[in-house]
Amino acid sequence: MIDPIITGDFNKALEILTLFNRVENLNKIEEAGNLLVDGFSSGNTVFSCGNGGSMSDAMHFAEELTGRFRDDRRALPAVSISDPTHISCTANDYGFDCIFSRYLEAHGKPGDILLAISTSGNSGNVLLAAEYAKKTGMKVIALSGKDGGKLSSLADVEIRAPYSEFSDRTQEIHIKVIHALIHFIESKLFL
Repeated sequence: MIDPIITGDFNKALEILTLFNRVENLNKIEEAGNLLVDGFSSGNTVFSCGNGGSMSDAMHFAEELTGRFRDDRRALPAVSISDPTHISCTANDYGFDCIFSRYLEAHGKPGDILLAISTSGNSGNVLLAAEYAKKTGMKVIALSGKDGGKLSSLADVEIRAPYSEFSDRTQEIHIKVIHALIHFIESKLFL
């Protein structure tokens, strides 16, 4: 007999994925994918950020683009804002809310894109990064959850996971979206 914790986790994940798998959400993924393809085609950089598991997702997104996803191809300019020396220095000098926006101030330029990841849509440092990006002429793609939070109003494209009490369900949708975006980018730029 399989423990009900395990079967429950998989059943709930399947339920959330089924709720998400709607035309309106897939259209948003395609819209975000087109923004990313246009950005890379124009020589722009894509930055990504998030906290905790969302930072891991931001790092995974960037490394698949600079490294290899499915096929050999040239590396794409993608950067996860995750340098621990930058984060600790900035947090110490300016506060934790400034860790991502300060990085964009140093490296971002008009036409670049920010993938802002927040399961609540209300992470202070992600919000400041999105605000800075918009003010600078960057595009913002948001991966959010719950009700989208304040991040939803800052995004050019918001992709929101179905409401869940727990962040892990939201993150499961986010990683599927990230893989779909990377696959879309590769298919448009290299196949």
